[in-house]
Amino acid sequence: MTDAPDLSAVHLPRDAAARLEENRGKLFTSDLSVNEFLLVKQAGFRPVGLVLGTSVYHVGIQVGRWSQNMELDKLSEAMYHARELAMTRMEAEADRLGADGIVGVRLEIEFKEYGNDLAEFIAVGTAVVADAPPPTGKWRNARSLPFTSDLSGQDFWTLIQAGYAPLGLVMGTCVYHIAHQGVMSSLGRVGQNVEIPQFTEALYDARELAMSRMQAEAEHLAAEGIVGVQLRSLAHRWGGHTTEFFAIGTAVRPLRDDHVIATPQLVLPLTDGGR
Repeated sequence: MTDAPDLSAVHLPRDAAARLEENRGKLFTSDLSVNEFLLVKQAGFRPVGLVLGTSVYHVGIQVGRWSQNMELDKLSEAMYHARELAMTRMEAEADRLGADGIVGVRLEIEFKEYGNDLAEFIAVGTAVVADAPPPTGKWRNARSLPFTSDLSGQDFWTLIQAGYAPLGLVMGTCVYHIAHQGVMSSLGRVGQNVEIPQFTEALYDARELAMSRMQAEAEHLAAEGIVGVQLRSLAHRWGGHTTEFFAIGTAVRPLRDDHVIATPQLVLPLTDGGR
């Protein structure tokens, strides 16, 4: 993880800056569902706008040894940096709106047809402002950035009700080349049910690298843990023997030093029959 960026210095496109200024304190936009919107409101947060960041990035080529398991570190670095650029620009938009955090964050990648190895990295979510500060004094994280979370509105509500706060969306990536099998080795296993240790070891190592990098980001935020972790295997356009292993989750902390998990009490609206 890099040092905390100065969000005020992040360049935003003119149209984006104008949209944020026009909507500040007025109409909000959100990609939350109706249920998620109501639960986020009930958790004590007010949506102030849909925020996004994007980066069109040239993902270069790195050649791995045909017969060796190995990380392609240049590609790992590219995939991480492109996502960081998109995330930082999304955070900058939230900062312009005076937001305490961003909920329902989605990270997406789309490889473009108009350029070889060009991919657009997109981060999008709903910026929110808290109705009241937490016992710790602020909702922003240890890097003084708006918190980010990919939890659903329902999970976000449960987290807050149980006495925890999101700190940030943490991630780790590893682009890994899995060695090819020799012809004779492959023929020797025809018709057999047998583990392929070389493949097992490669997949295990790649996931471990991605997980350890995600955990390092959470430690940098002084988190107690990470919830909602997803481990994704993304082939992109590199062929069958090169894959990105991507780990992502929401780092969290308790709202109080003497924290005890509370039992969430959801207040549901009455139906017509219950009036």
